[in-house]
Amino acid sequence: MTTAREILSDDGPIAAAIGPRFESRDEQMRMAEAVETAMAQGTHLVVEAGTGVGKSFAYLVPAIKRAIEKNERVVIATHTISLQEQLMEKDLPLLKGTLDEDTLRNWGPASELRAVLVKGRGNYVSVRRLKLASERQDRLFSDGAAKRSLHVIEDWAYETEDGSLSSLPPLERPGVWDKVQSDSANCMGRRCPSYDRCFYQSARREMDEANILVCNHALFFSDLALRAEGVGFLPEYHHVILDEAHTVEEVASEHFGLNLTEGRVMHLLTTLYQRRSGKGYLPQLALLAGDPGEIDRAVHLVLEAESACREFFADLLELVQSGRLKNGRMRSPDLIDNPLTPALNALMLRMKQIRESIKNEADRFELNAYIERADRMGKECRALVAQSQPGCAYWIDASGNDGEESEFASIRKVGVACSPIDVGPILKDHLFGAGHSVILTSATLSTRAVEKNAPFEHVEAAFAHTLTRLGCEGATLMQLGSPFDYARQVELIIDRTAPAPRVWTQRNGRASERAKAGSEYTDALAKRVLYHVKETGGGAFVLFTSFSTLFAVAEAIAGPLADEGLPLLVQGKDGSRTDILNRFRQDDRSVLLGAASFWQGVDVQGRGLRNVIITRLPFDPPDRPLIEARLERITAQGGDPFREDSIPRAVIRFKQGFGRLIRSRKDRGKVVVLDSRIATSSYGRLFVASLPEGVPIRVINPGQQANIDDDYAGY
Repeated sequence: MTTAREILSDDGPIAAAIGPRFESRDEQMRMAEAVETAMAQGTHLVVEAGTGVGKSFAYLVPAIKRAIEKNERVVIATHTISLQEQLMEKDLPLLKGTLDEDTLRNWGPASELRAVLVKGRGNYVSVRRLKLASERQDRLFSDGAAKRSLHVIEDWAYETEDGSLSSLPPLERPGVWDKVQSDSANCMGRRCPSYDRCFYQSARREMDEANILVCNHALFFSDLALRAEGVGFLPEYHHVILDEAHTVEEVASEHFGLNLTEGRVMHLLTTLYQRRSGKGYLPQLALLAGDPGEIDRAVHLVLEAESACREFFADLLELVQSGRLKNGRMRSPDLIDNPLTPALNALMLRMKQIRESIKNEADRFELNAYIERADRMGKECRALVAQSQPGCAYWIDASGNDGEESEFASIRKVGVACSPIDVGPILKDHLFGAGHSVILTSATLSTRAVEKNAPFEHVEAAFAHTLTRLGCEGATLMQLGSPFDYARQVELIIDRTAPAPRVWTQRNGRASERAKAGSEYTDALAKRVLYHVKETGGGAFVLFTSFSTLFAVAEAIAGPLADEGLPLLVQGKDGSRTDILNRFRQDDRSVLLGAASFWQGVDVQGRGLRNVIITRLPFDPPDRPLIEARLERITAQGGDPFREDSIPRAVIRFKQGFGRLIRSRKDRGKVVVLDSRIATSSYGRLFVASLPEGVPIRVINPGQQANIDDDYAGY
């Protein structure tokens, strides 16, 4: 039987199909062998594969072999849409074309590779619900923008091939989609008159027949959380591959927690009845209900629930603003009254009574969806106030106006949420203990580079943070370096003339003094950013850990950059992440200021990106409720939270930022660190030790000219 190594070798079928451009990589073949073994043995593998290893082929080839040879199903989950698109539009078609039908037939009983992209049900339009909304639009929608959005959906529905949001044009009122999307709670199944034309059911049939399922992390962990309750929507699978696995803890924690916002509750209530216009789903039911008075009573309950909603979230906001809660974290249950759950329960019971009196089957199903949503929100609210989910951190989030829908213009973006403090035990039970192999891979899963043939305890120590936080202790570990020549392609510059964040931003004193210190810090930081950007004539990513600092620096350097003819793109001000990234690629003198998402999952090859500036070591703010709770738990267990949690997380994120620069063998450039702690603190060497072997380092010390090299020996 052909092995994965043979398929990926210089004389294998992929090399024959690709031709002279193909280049076999030992790291890729070693990873493929390890994945192949883990799948055969039903064990778990954690593999860090540096940029350029070709890890997608390294797991796709064993996955395809397993699907064909054993007729098994493999789920591949990624964090970013771009990687899903790469797998579905490039990698899998290439492999399917390379491995011809005769080869596949010789492999096993499943002679055909059937790969599908799995999307959540809410991504698909319901033909029946769209028709219903169109017929009743005058009674459902209160303004022209909503009706125009409905018409855009109708026009698109006649042309779309898959009926999913990915091809839907932008809508003036995005909330209109809620009225026409596919929903399990109001699905009529085979009784639906549009069943044969249902986009979701078609996608479901493809999913059930597929042997390779590609999805995002959010969908996978949403399904895993449902499976923990005895349900789920993915078909049974035998193997799981989690690419971009450095994001797994964050996504899993979110989906095993709860989150209730004022906007979400009000969206349900205004869908049922809009106070200003008198329109909505309930009023248009009056003609169908056996007792129109029931509708009037339900509308009254909607208004009571709306008042309860506003009262509840106003109390949450007042609690945060009172100063009684540090950072919004709720350390004990029942800190406020809960009028919302009883109000939603009363509304839910009334809608159940109406449902029984309606003869129109479609409306009974439609009403059922609203009943389930009211029930779910009421239960979530009760659980969040009473803090009935053990092992979680609870907090209030009050972060401004959402501004998405006109009817919500006056609604504050206030929410209450909880997440598991330690998601590892949950994943140990429901993912790693579920009886199938799990492959975790990313370019950043360890906290330091380990020499080849190092003792296992050294390798285990390098992966200790990932193993503990994800609950996969005992997994096979593999660290594969990048085939890129970092000694020749990149230079790390540590600029010690940049301001030290702690000195400038954590001064004691009055608010005015702290504000002045913060202004002085950003002014000094802006000067160093400007210097290094001009050194390369643009082509720079400038990475920040906070938007406030990002915006302040952007304002300070906008004029000087314009004078130099260097286009400035600012995340959060100049369009969506995709928009500004596309604009950055169009001009190789561009300068992009980004935070959060630009540290990872961004790929710009060639001269367009030749300078990555890291303004600050990416430590998590220790006062965020979930982070604070994690650190407190480590302290309570006798550990050192800074060494055991804060540093490893920052190191892994630092590696992600560093990794934005070199994406191909032809890339050249420099990574500049404007946080002197990397050179002056006791833990700074841990960041340097995490980087690929051979990276040359230059230090700019205070008092030196920026073009004078400093001997880094002895650091």
